Amino acid sequence: MARTKEFDPEAALQSALELFWKRGYEATSMADLVDYLGIGRASIYATFGSKHELYLKAMDRYAETRDPSLLTELSQPGPALPAVRAVVRRFAEEAASPEMRLAGCLVTNTAAELAPHDPAAARRVELSWDHVETPLCSALIRAQAQGELPEDRDPRALARMLFVLMQGLRVVGKASDDPARVRDAAEQALALLD
Repeated sequence: MARTKEFDPEAALQSALELFWKRGYEATSMADLVDYLGIGRASIYATFGSKHELYLKAMDRYAETRDPSLLTELSQPGPALPAVRAVVRRFAEEAASPEMRLAGCLVTNTAAELAPHDPAAARRVELSWDHVETPLCSALIRAQAQGELPEDRDPRALARMLFVLMQGLRVVGKASDDPARVRDAAEQALALLD
């Protein structure tokens, strides 16, 4: 007869996500996971696979739960530029917040730590980035079609610039205790939309 799990796999995955987000992949050992999740090593392997597989599953969970409203925010009917500005400002506020300063963004952290040498992590990073850049580009195309953005602007290039800025805000916000640094950068970038 099969033994039932003595723990909730969903709760364990969420706990693993929290630990990886705080400490990073390399700084989190299997012993750390055992202690933090409160389950045995064998149960972790049986349920999630290796530490690497668990990390990738944690990234997938993060992607499912972070910024689900981004597409909704950027695709509302009416003027598009106010929504783009609101999203960039929200990223700046989040980056400057004390909570984000402690952990940063798991995707941005993974991009710096693992993506250069881990193809599976790099794919997840790129997918996550596409989920931000694509709605930004669509909103800017709509803004241009509605006359909010000058015809000589390239919506794709602007979306990429804003996206790169937003990722940079997350890096700087994690390392800096000066919230004005990220807010000022966001406002200067948004001035390019005028």
